[in-house]
Amino acid sequence: MKIITVKLPEQFLEAIDELVNTGRYESRSEVIRAAIGDFIRKELWVKE
Repeated sequence: MKIITVKLPEQFLEAIDELVNTGRYESRSEVIRAAIGDFIRKELWVKE
């Protein structure tokens, strides 16, 4: 995997941390990868 730098609003980071702290995801990176995967599937791969 490649490492990138992303600037996020504090509100997004707080929500990401909540997902990690409640055990739904193991890390911030995992949350962000899941969100990007969903976005790409919706925008590029799903034909409606």
